[in-house]
Amino acid sequence: MSIRWPRVLTPTLLSQILKKQKSPVTALRLFDQVKERFPSYNGHNGSVYATMINILGKSNHILEMKYVIEKMKEDSCECKDTVFASVIKTFSRAGRLEDAISLFKSLHEFNCVNWTLSFDTLLQEMVKESEFEAACHIFRKYCYGWEVSSRIKALNLLMKVLCQVKRSDLASHVFQEMNYQGCYPDRDSYRILMKGFCLEGKLHEATHLLYSMFWRISQKGSGEDIVVYRILLDALCDAGEVDEAVEILGKILRKGLKAPKRCYNHIEAGYWEGTSEGRERVKRLLTETLIRGAIPSLDSYTAMANDLFEEGRLVEGEEVLLAMRRKGFEPTPFIYSAKVKALCKAGKVEEAVSVINKEMMEGHCLPTVAVYNVLIKGLCNQGKSIEAVGYLKIMSKHVSCVANEETYQTLVDGLCGDGRFVEASQVMEEMLIKNFFPGVETYNVMIKGLCGMNHRYEAVMWLEEMVSQDMVPESSVWNALAESVCFGSVDVVDMLEHLISSRC
Repeated sequence: MSIRWPRVLTPTLLSQILKKQKSPVTALRLFDQVKERFPSYNGHNGSVYATMINILGKSNHILEMKYVIEKMKEDSCECKDTVFASVIKTFSRAGRLEDAISLFKSLHEFNCVNWTLSFDTLLQEMVKESEFEAACHIFRKYCYGWEVSSRIKALNLLMKVLCQVKRSDLASHVFQEMNYQGCYPDRDSYRILMKGFCLEGKLHEATHLLYSMFWRISQKGSGEDIVVYRILLDALCDAGEVDEAVEILGKILRKGLKAPKRCYNHIEAGYWEGTSEGRERVKRLLTETLIRGAIPSLDSYTAMANDLFEEGRLVEGEEVLLAMRRKGFEPTPFIYSAKVKALCKAGKVEEAVSVINKEMMEGHCLPTVAVYNVLIKGLCNQGKSIEAVGYLKIMSKHVSCVANEETYQTLVDGLCGDGRFVEASQVMEEMLIKNFFPGVETYNVMIKGLCGMNHRYEAVMWLEEMVSQDMVPESSVWNALAESVCFGSVDVVDMLEHLISSRC
């Protein structure tokens, strides 16, 4: 690929040139040789290093990425915390968590003044790998440093882990100690602990936790906090403590909510049966009361709708949308994205399509790339990848809605999963034209699939593309190609040349 060099090179232009290279190795060579080509170039800044590290990390060139990180340390250029957080994720994904820990411990050697995101990311990856003791050690050692500006996410993560292993008692101690850590519990803190208590059946402790939140209601209305209250009310109903749930609801109402008396009185008068259906009806009435009684705001409606759709409670989620429209608020793309995701998860793909094609249009809300990506993923999961490709064409007609790397990768994976390798090959061609490069696994699946369909020519073309990007095919790819050669007309000598050139 020929490179059009500018007369005067700047870090911004260099970053753009590096991103356009198909081969990470080629990009690295340009990165190293640029000073020789442009003697007046002042040197790489943090943005150029971030671009190069991102390119190498995405292509899984770990050793080369470590080399660039060392050069960044030597240059002592200013680097952002997001770069190190991304590297930590790359190390963890490659099964090299020790490298991630080692990098974090050496951050004081870099010109980076804020480690908060790296700190939170490392703890998340360690917890994901069940390295609980090591994570606690990292937390105790670094949480008090000035480089970590906020500890709330780390503490919430610790509480979440404790609740997952049914140690809400210890999570409660962490919650109470937050004030001494220089931070205050946020909504996620209450939500995590409330779920932990309810999952363990500790409804008494959960009730006291809810009472501790009442100052929020009296000062500014419950709004987004309704998400937390619902957890307890639903848990009480599931445990058959409907009267207790009604009593707590009454306290919430008297603290400032103005829910319709008619709905509340029906529950209070015993308008329910001691069956599972009766309890579900009461839960719906409680949710309806909270929705109507909340102080209207876009944030509160968004929190409630997203929470209900996330739980798959489509009927109650739709009630939130109706309530917010009555109050003069229109659902945002974020809410529609949650609704589409919930519908797809419930297998109601046609209704999800209707949300974008009809409901959003009627609400004068333009679908975003994120909304389309959710729908495309839902269609692919339902085996309707060909229908999903149609939305790629629709997106191309919208100036403000350009398909991104996630869009193409989801389509290629979906088509391959449905055995539509020819169509997947066409989408991947378009993907490369847009300078989005698939990973080595995508190439492996594509080549083997095309060989299985006797599309040997296209398989070899993708092999050439793969090798041009300095990727090494796995052995099963060569087996598939060898079988294709034995029964086809592809030149065996050419195939052996590919084998030798890739050093496999």
